[in-house]
Amino acid sequence: MQPTAASAVTIGGAEVNALPFSRPGEALEVVPGLIVTQHSGEGKANQYFLRGFNLDHGTDLSIKIDGMPVNMPTHGHGQGYADINFMIPELIQSVNVRKGPYYADVGDFGSAGAIAIDYINRLPKNILETTNGTFGYHRGLAAGSTAVGAGTLLAAVEGVKYNGPWDVADNVRKINGVLRYSQGTATDGFTLSAMAYSNGWNSTDQVAQRAIDQSIIGRFGTLDPTDGGTSSRFSLSGNWAHSSAYGQTKANAYVIRSSMNLYNNFTYFLDDPFNGDQFSQLDKRTVYGLNASHAFDVRVAGIETQTRIGLQTRGDDIRVGLFKTFQRDALSTVREDSVREGNVGLWADTTARWTDWLRTTVGIREDYFAGRVTSDTPENSGSAQASMTSPKAGIVLGPWYKTEFYGNAGYGLHSNDIRGATITVDPADKVTPQDRVPLLVRSKGAELGIRTKAIDGLTSSVAIFMLDFDSELLFVGDAGTTEASRPSRRVGVEWTNNYRPVPWIAFDLDVAYTQARFTNFDPAGDRIPGAPAWIASGAVTFGHETGWFGALKGRYFGPRPLIEHDSVRSQSSLIFNARAGYKFDNGLRFQLDVLNLFNAKTNQIEYYYLSRLPGEPIDGVADRHIHPAEPLAVRLTLAGKF
Repeated sequence: MQPTAASAVTIGGAEVNALPFSRPGEALEVVPGLIVTQHSGEGKANQYFLRGFNLDHGTDLSIKIDGMPVNMPTHGHGQGYADINFMIPELIQSVNVRKGPYYADVGDFGSAGAIAIDYINRLPKNILETTNGTFGYHRGLAAGSTAVGAGTLLAAVEGVKYNGPWDVADNVRKINGVLRYSQGTATDGFTLSAMAYSNGWNSTDQVAQRAIDQSIIGRFGTLDPTDGGTSSRFSLSGNWAHSSAYGQTKANAYVIRSSMNLYNNFTYFLDDPFNGDQFSQLDKRTVYGLNASHAFDVRVAGIETQTRIGLQTRGDDIRVGLFKTFQRDALSTVREDSVREGNVGLWADTTARWTDWLRTTVGIREDYFAGRVTSDTPENSGSAQASMTSPKAGIVLGPWYKTEFYGNAGYGLHSNDIRGATITVDPADKVTPQDRVPLLVRSKGAELGIRTKAIDGLTSSVAIFMLDFDSELLFVGDAGTTEASRPSRRVGVEWTNNYRPVPWIAFDLDVAYTQARFTNFDPAGDRIPGAPAWIASGAVTFGHETGWFGALKGRYFGPRPLIEHDSVRSQSSLIFNARAGYKFDNGLRFQLDVLNLFNAKTNQIEYYYLSRLPGEPIDGVADRHIHPAEPLAVRLTLAGKF
């Protein structure tokens, strides 16, 4: 379909892989205005920032890979937890980006944005490559496809080992595989896919800045050397599409089995001066779902229309727990729950082309969520359910002189951890049912934009947006309790540019500014902690099918308020990555990536909260807690295609 918003964009897999990045999650920074960081070990989900949101590990940013949801509701480490460490970037066919709650086919987790990643069905040539670099980085990839019967069989396997610059080595041990069979085309065919992923690691979590300043630890040191974790993901999925005189039908189904066990210590000796504050978060679940849609064209009173109707279903069978630990040994259970949770979404939209220069889209979505919590504390057991209707609308004017104008508005939703909707007793205090969070929270957004190709080779767009949340209520997985935030508004502008003057070179420049504020009065202040105002990136890539190729990318992550009255702010960061390489006629490729090219001594992430080091006051010390950006690193890749 044609884009219906100025902020909507589709990015090809070749564009994704043309840029250097240090971890799989950073491949998604091709999305304009998106920052992807890491505040812990390399097996944990990334931290995402978009449109003035600190999205934590995925809340309000919907991510799907090959039609399967990545975001996990009622997760042990946070609502919407989206771990994409199982993604193999070389298999990406396209990244479809849509922002804001304007799309009828996007439901939960999609208020700020939705990213749909599609994998390829076949490779032009088989791939064998190895990458080795500083800080003990080793990666191997083998991928290939072959004709089997009337279709194509694709297989890929990836292995990674990595220590990082940390005083306690990350000792990442990752294995990842994909097996995929396909027949036909994207509009008339099917795919069957199996994916498997397993990872284990140590982690240097964010550390108190004062510990570095006082030389208790070095910049890459840790305050609890036993932090770390394990995770795994196994999935079976199928996609089917059929075209006929009656329209286009699509369906996909999936089953996912995932597990995660994290060991973290963010406050050191604040809660338990003797054993320390390390805790373990457990999440084991089976996810199953079915999505189906049908699109058909109808001419009504001479007006061309396309109508789509769809059904989306998902169920999660979850075991989730929070435990106090000492050096990964269990001390006590904070809470442990079995959760069965599901949702159904019905949606429809109609796009009408009124004239050659005017088309409109109107849509509506109905979501129903329900589930039951069986807790080790009987008072916290219970059921919850909620439904919400979300209308959507958009208008496109043009093109005039290769320029289109867009207007969009819509209602969306954000789901909360269902444990927050049934809790009556937290680990320390009694709470009343009025303190429970609602299962669903309303979001509202609007956007005006323009996209132009008036200059040959240049695609430029500007989008001005607003996004309101009735409340940013969260269940705090680190504590096992609920935390009520406040209603908020974000107003911003995004400017996106891609310039390709000749086929072998491309320039990209993206700049985004957002003003994020709480909208109710509170003496604490109206700033939203962690919400970035300025985000920018620029890149140049060059190269032919053979011969020299390369890239240079810079990413700016502006300062953020760390507390509501803005008296404590984070640093800004500017990091450059570079690539140079050569492709031979026989398919051999040498590639050198230099990450953090100028060795910027900045931070991946910063927080401000209470913690306690040994010997400090029993009530703790409020301080910045930072996870430093990795220093300059070099990675050399040798690859062959055959």
